[in-house]
Amino acid sequence: MNDQSPSRSGGRAARRAARAAPLADHLRPVRPGLSGGRYNPLTDADVLRIHKAALEALETIGLADAPDSGIAYLTGAGAILGDDGRIRFPRALVEDTIARANRSLTLHGRDPAHDLELSGSRVHYGTAGAAVHLVEANGREYRESTVQDLHDAARICDVLDNLHFVQRPMVCRDIVDNLEMDYNSVYACVSGTTKHVGTSFYEPHHVAPAMEMLHMIAGGEDKWRERPFVSNSNCFVVPPMKFATESCLVMEECIKYGMPVLLLSAGMSGATAPSTIAGAIVQAVAECLAGLVYVNAVKPGAPAIFGTWPFGLDLRTGAMTGGSGEQALLTAGCAQMHRFYDLPGGAAAGIADSKLPDMQAGWEQMCSNVMAGLSGLNMVYEAAGMHASLLGFCHESLIMGDDIIGQALRCVRGIEVNDETLALDQIADVTMNGPGHYLGTEQTLSRMQTDCVYPSMGDRTSPKEWAELDKPDLVEKATRRKEEVLATRPAASLDLTLDAAIRAKFNIPLPVF
Repeated sequence: MNDQSPSRSGGRAARRAARAAPLADHLRPVRPGLSGGRYNPLTDADVLRIHKAALEALETIGLADAPDSGIAYLTGAGAILGDDGRIRFPRALVEDTIARANRSLTLHGRDPAHDLELSGSRVHYGTAGAAVHLVEANGREYRESTVQDLHDAARICDVLDNLHFVQRPMVCRDIVDNLEMDYNSVYACVSGTTKHVGTSFYEPHHVAPAMEMLHMIAGGEDKWRERPFVSNSNCFVVPPMKFATESCLVMEECIKYGMPVLLLSAGMSGATAPSTIAGAIVQAVAECLAGLVYVNAVKPGAPAIFGTWPFGLDLRTGAMTGGSGEQALLTAGCAQMHRFYDLPGGAAAGIADSKLPDMQAGWEQMCSNVMAGLSGLNMVYEAAGMHASLLGFCHESLIMGDDIIGQALRCVRGIEVNDETLALDQIADVTMNGPGHYLGTEQTLSRMQTDCVYPSMGDRTSPKEWAELDKPDLVEKATRRKEEVLATRPAASLDLTLDAAIRAKFNIPLPVF
C-alpha cells in the first residue's frame, strides 16, 4: 500500500492532471440542454381538460384589441372578427397551426458554442425581467438600475457556466429617451456576452434602428438572418384575453427581420388571471395559442417560443408571489402543456420575493428552479438574480444563483442505472479484497468530476476550517467574484473598429473598456 515506485507515482500524477483538466462538454456533470420531463404535476386527463378548455375559450371568448394589421393577418388565416370587435379562433384553425408550427428551434449565440436547441424536454436556464432597481447587497439598499448595471450583468453571465442565455433583466433607468434605451439595452447585453440575448422594444419603430446595429455586429443582414443571436421578448397580450396593440406591432416587425419571438402571456393569478392554478394555466395556454396563430399568419414557420408566464398572487396583500410553491406549480404545469403540444416553450422560475440574497431567497429560488427543470421546461427565465418579485436585480445573487442552478440541473440529469453505475464489481472488490471503503478507488476518482456538481460559491468546509478561514461570508465572497469579473475586459467586447462605427451612428453612453 505504501509503494512509492515511479510508475505508481506517475500514474497518480497523470490521473490528477486528467482530473484537473477541463472536461469535454459531453462529460460535464451538468450542461445546457439536459432532458427533464420526469415530473408531471398534471395527469394525462388533466392535460386534455386544460387543452379543451383553452380551445373553448379561444372559440367562444376570443381576444380583443388586435391592431388593424393583426386583424387582417388573423382573419386571413381563418379567425373570425365578431361584431363586438373580438377575434375568435375556430378549433380547426388552432389545431392546424399547432400541427404546422416548429417542433424545435435554435437560439443562436454570437459564439456558436452557446447555441441552444429548444426541443422536447431540453432544459436551459437564464435571466429575464424588467427590474427597475439594482440591489446593492453589501449596503442592503435599492437604487435605480442603469445601462452600466445591465452591461455588468451580461458580463457576469458570460462567465457563469449554468446561465445559458441572457434576457435583459433590468431597465436602463438612466436613459430617458425610449428609443435610445431600447438600442442601448441591445448594445449593453450583446457587448457583454456571446450567449443568446433577449430584449424588448418599447415601440414598433424602435425595431429598425436596433436591427441596423445588429446587422453591423453580425457582419451584414445575410449573416444576421443565418444566425439571429437576439430574440424579442414580447408581451403581446394584456391579460385577460386582450391583445397588446403596440406590442403586436413590434412582434410583426421582429418577425419580418427574422428575429425569434417569445410569446409572453403574464397573467397574475387572482387579478388578471383566474385564482386557481388550473384556470391560470388555461388562460395562459389560450393566449399563447392565439399568439402562435398570429405569428404563423404573419410568416408560416417563424421561430416562436410558447411563453406561458402566469404569476402567483398573495391574496391577503395583493403582492406577487414569485417565490411560492404555487408559482413553482404554475410553471411546472405550463411546461407539461408545452410538452403536450411538443412546442418550444418558456416560463418563469427562480424569482425571489425576498429583498436581499438571504435564506428566504435561497429557498424561493431553488424550489421553482428545480421543479421547472424536472418538468422539462425548455427556457427557464428569471432563474437567477431577481428579487422583490421582479422589482430588483442583484449581481451577487446572480453569481450565487449559478450554484443553485447547478444543483437544479443535477436533479434534472437524474440517476443513471447501468452495469457500471450499479457497481457490483466495486462492491465485491472493496468488501472482499480491498480496504472496506470506496475512498480513493479508481472508480470513485474517475467519476468524481462527471457525476458530482461542486459549488463555486457554497461553503462545504468543517466548522473548524470555516473558523480558521475567518468565517467567510457568502455575499462578500460573491462580491469579490463580481469585482474580479468586472475588472477585466469582457471577452465578448466588440472589435474596436466595429465599436467605433456603432458609436458613430448611435448614442452609446457606456464607456469604451
